[in-house]
Amino acid sequence: MNRLQYKFSGKTTTYYFDADFAYLEKLVNRQQAVILTDENVFQRHQKKLKGWKTIVIPAGEAYKMQATVNAVIEQLIGMGADRKTFLIGIGGGVVTDIAGYVAAIYMRGIPCGFLPTSILAMVDASIGGKNGIDVGVYKNLVGTIRQPEFLLYDYSLLKTLPDAEWVNGFAEIIKHAAIRDAALFRELEKNKLTTYKRDKAALAKLIRRNAVIKSNVVEKDEFEQGDRRMLNFGHTLGHAIENLLQLPHGHAISIGMVAASLISEEYTNFKDTDRVAETLKKYGLPTQVNFDSKEVMNVLKMDKKKVKDSMNYVLLNKIGQAVVKVIPIVELEKLLQSIITAR
Repeated sequence: MNRLQYKFSGKTTTYYFDADFAYLEKLVNRQQAVILTDENVFQRHQKKLKGWKTIVIPAGEAYKMQATVNAVIEQLIGMGADRKTFLIGIGGGVVTDIAGYVAAIYMRGIPCGFLPTSILAMVDASIGGKNGIDVGVYKNLVGTIRQPEFLLYDYSLLKTLPDAEWVNGFAEIIKHAAIRDAALFRELEKNKLTTYKRDKAALAKLIRRNAVIKSNVVEKDEFEQGDRRMLNFGHTLGHAIENLLQLPHGHAISIGMVAASLISEEYTNFKDTDRVAETLKKYGLPTQVNFDSKEVMNVLKMDKKKVKDSMNYVLLNKIGQAVVKVIPIVELEKLLQSIITAR
């Protein structure tokens, strides 16, 4: 096991890489801890969770909403949870989002930590302190920025991860490479998903590398005033179509990245849209989908990156270098319509 620490505005978060689930007991007092997980993770890892106080929520993005949060809080009350209670989110991005959000608001704040069980959660969702829930089709409209005490990485938990969730997680890995790490992008172009599924050392290195990319960005810009905005590459359109079209997160972000690459051709003279699209396809991700541009624009108008009549849109200057461009909403609608027409 190896560890890293990142200092954020209100907390230092410790990352325990290549660790074991059993190490959790060294980080928290079992008697004061409550584990939050979902039905899928609970079914797969019942033996590991035996003896821990556990709250189990339904699995899936559809349940990342206030009603689920209320149900979790009611169970915490029933358990007699107080300000000394330590909440641990064990699961994918939905679980870590809800756990972080509940921990931020229950009794005005209790400590929390995460044990991510999916690629997506390990490289992205559990990192950076953003904890949010959806409101209808609007992704992460309500939430907080509050850092966990720790992230514990047990790669053996990925053995039970469905193939579809491996694909889902690699969208964020490809995103990190596209915006920040050209060498990693070239590595991903050379390899394929089975490379990392079969080679534990390569997978551990890849996950740590991505966790470091995101954490370095967040440490310097926790509240998204500058460089952290680059992490939204593919997410503007991606979030708009994710709930609207009921797409898996990684699929929606993949489609969003291709659209952002095409827009980059117009704004930054970006030359490598084909490389982005082919790499996404190589890892089993979709690169296009039919959508109603007017419906999508209605959702985009509630996006947190919108400022008055314009959108802060993340584009690429080149592979490994992202940039934010201010695009008028009227112009953005025309661009999205032209992308649909071109397909």
